[in-house]
Amino acid sequence: MLHLLKQPLAAAMPTRRTFLKVSAGTVGGLVLAMNLPRSTASAAEGEFIQPFVHIRPDNTVVVLSKHFDMGQGTASGLSSLVADELDASWEQVSVEFAPSNPQVYANSLFGVQGTGGSTAMANSFMQYRQAGAAAKAMIVAAAAKEWGVPAGEITVSGGVVSHGADKTATLGELAGLAANQDVPAEPTLKTPDQWVYIGKSFPRLDVKNKTVGAPRTYTMDFQRDDLLVAVVARSPRFGGKVKSFDATEAKKVPGVVNVLQIPNGVAVIAKSTWPAINGRSLLEIEWDDTEAETRSSDAMIAELKDMTTKPGVKVREDGDVDAALEASAKVIEADYDFPFLAHGAMEPLDIAMMFDGETAEFWFASQIPTIDHNVAATVLGIPFEKVKINTLWAGGSFGRRAQADAHPVVEITTLAKAMQAAGMAPAPVKIVWTREDDMAGGYYRPMSAHRLRVGLDDEGNVTAFKYNIAAKSIVKGTPFEAMLMKDGVDHNMTEGAHDTTYAFPLMNMDQSFQETKVPVLWWRSVGHTHTAYVMETMIDRLAREAGKDPVAYRLEMIKDDPRKVGVLKLAAEKAGWDTPLPEGRHRGVAVHKSFGSFVAEVAEVSFRDDGTVKVEKVTAAVDCGTPINPDNIRAQVEGGIGYGLGAILRNQVTLADGVVEETNFDTYEPIRMSDMSEIEVHIVPSNEAPTGIGEPGTPPIGPAVANAIAAAKGEWSTSLPLAKSGLV
Repeated sequence: MLHLLKQPLAAAMPTRRTFLKVSAGTVGGLVLAMNLPRSTASAAEGEFIQPFVHIRPDNTVVVLSKHFDMGQGTASGLSSLVADELDASWEQVSVEFAPSNPQVYANSLFGVQGTGGSTAMANSFMQYRQAGAAAKAMIVAAAAKEWGVPAGEITVSGGVVSHGADKTATLGELAGLAANQDVPAEPTLKTPDQWVYIGKSFPRLDVKNKTVGAPRTYTMDFQRDDLLVAVVARSPRFGGKVKSFDATEAKKVPGVVNVLQIPNGVAVIAKSTWPAINGRSLLEIEWDDTEAETRSSDAMIAELKDMTTKPGVKVREDGDVDAALEASAKVIEADYDFPFLAHGAMEPLDIAMMFDGETAEFWFASQIPTIDHNVAATVLGIPFEKVKINTLWAGGSFGRRAQADAHPVVEITTLAKAMQAAGMAPAPVKIVWTREDDMAGGYYRPMSAHRLRVGLDDEGNVTAFKYNIAAKSIVKGTPFEAMLMKDGVDHNMTEGAHDTTYAFPLMNMDQSFQETKVPVLWWRSVGHTHTAYVMETMIDRLAREAGKDPVAYRLEMIKDDPRKVGVLKLAAEKAGWDTPLPEGRHRGVAVHKSFGSFVAEVAEVSFRDDGTVKVEKVTAAVDCGTPINPDNIRAQVEGGIGYGLGAILRNQVTLADGVVEETNFDTYEPIRMSDMSEIEVHIVPSNEAPTGIGEPGTPPIGPAVANAIAAAKGEWSTSLPLAKSGLV
């Protein structure tokens, strides 16, 4: 891969630029951003343009979302912050994705423009409120000057600016005048009791376009009259390379324009998608697997399990755990293993671009524009300023589009250069991944193995906790390594375990890194997706050893973590934890903190006549700080539960001699309606700063279900998915 992708993330940014870092609550940071040269858009007459807010003469308020929206509601959430402080009418608000410009639109938690880790609201809550408040102040100042009245006597409500009953104007009518006002140094923000949208449920802005299939909503739907479509034949084994190929038959397919070799395979270019796919099926390719991964899953998991029996990189070391275990009255041992998981987004990967030899324009769902932008410029050999990225909506991601190596950009830019070298006239081209391409293309949640040894005294109290984990690192060897790995530790792997708030007197944790050509990536809730399962099923087991109720045991062990206590008590209360269940039903509980948010879930299960499990009901309680849109919060928790439930029931990606076996939804089954449970979501009222909600609903569902099964059968599944145990 490119030398660029081996450098620290900072080195992957454009030169001669100072990057703006805006921390939550920093008014000065906002003002700096708003006073930058207005290069993000060209102002028409009568238009108000600032980096985060555009007010047009037609009275439309356009909010520029610096965060990518893949279905989690971010764009609507950010828009509501602006609308609230601006006192706009929700009906006049629309949203567009911000252009790639890390000077203005950097995620302050990353240092680059990008979305992930459920950071959008945590990063931008104050920034977008301040943008709306500043715009309102400028509108009011313009009205005061135009009408010759004191600014303090002017009101704004529902997008209408008023002075008494005789002077009124819309935001659009005042936009041009407001653009000439000074940006306030410290715009006044509303107090919570004045909020109109924040904390209320309201319709998302993206629903209509997605429902009616509006043009250019998704990259898959992107069309131009002269658009070419390409599909790529990639090695069936990770790390394999093209040795030779014969495209004779492929080129005979009507509609096929050309067949070209690129660094990672052979691209078939056609006038539309079907002839490209048909042509690819007729290629004859000999692959060189000299450097490819050729092992099967069983061999890879065996290696991981062996790694957990040996010392690794020290993640946490409280003291001499081995001595404490030796002195314990009893030691509980448990080994867990988790498979590769695909992201399974509704829309497979796709990307479109136009390169004329000097400038390049892209249309795709770009989750980390700074990396995509720099990689494009580097591969094409053109200045950063000559690249334009148009970010489109994504039909899901779950981490799939958050690529550290920008591989879709690399693939399409190398194709563009190959087309140029082949003498083809400049034309827009779109690369489409089929479902099979995407599913078998890697970038999975890492396969992992976990080994626990927990010491107990005579009364069942924990004396020591030893935790070894092995997996391939998501960030090691990527541009994110310098930022996310310190002293050789990858906390993406251990989060949710090394930082547990359970009151263990002594805990040590080691990690080991597997080397494989199988590419791995963040998957919805990242490390929490497996550490929560391990920790919460072990906690249930420890509660049983101590002869205590699982909820009571947890409350005792997390008494110094009040927000976690709060969601656990609320979920238990709403689920009727202390009340009898109908015959044949069993309960399990789990509580976990991820991405700054606290979620507890109580699962109720039953068993069908064939012994398979049915999750009947899930009661969830969530504390994500100040709730922006309660309805969207509930939707995200519900979606997270469904996503996690599908994974623990039957999802896995396995390799046979290095070749992926599950390549579509017939073998990698998504959750079905018959699997889905009744879900109740209860939101804890809070004045804390908002935290993530796109991912935190996922980690607790697996252990809650496993603990409910154990309540019935007395055993915990330690090898996922549950289908391997005959429970599905």
